[in-house]
Amino acid sequence: MNVLNSLTAKLLAKQLTVTCAESCTGGLLAGELTRLSGSSAWFETGFVTYSNEAKHKLLGVREETLAQYGAVSRQTVEEMAAGALKAADADFALSISGIAGPTGGSAEKPVGTVWFGLASAEGMEAKCVKFEGGRDEVRAQAVAFAIAWLDMVVQ
Repeated sequence: MNVLNSLTAKLLAKQLTVTCAESCTGGLLAGELTRLSGSSAWFETGFVTYSNEAKHKLLGVREETLAQYGAVSRQTVEEMAAGALKAADADFALSISGIAGPTGGSAEKPVGTVWFGLASAEGMEAKCVKFEGGRDEVRAQAVAFAIAWLDMVVQ
């Protein structure tokens, strides 16, 4: 069974819901989560917040957080996930913010750096992964990572 099928079965069996807050993936995570028929039973809404302004307005990411740590940071993805969880009233919220490239990287945050947040009533986790490849590959790997991570968490 592939990861998306596994996740879907778990969410349906436990009657759990998921939302997402995306930046560098631009809606690809929501697209993949809703690829299978019946996903409306556990996915109601998602947020594509590509700009810092959208992160602030739609998800409540503090301007101070964005100014101090940047959009690609643990602090930002945690606030994105918390804001999405609250706004969607979901059981889980995944957030993604990264540098897909080919431009935008730095020595501190090279192209391929992606931060992930995962919020639930049980708390918050964040992870940083450095992916290889071009823009499309980084974005695809980020989506696959987020789904696999949520699949591991939902038991």
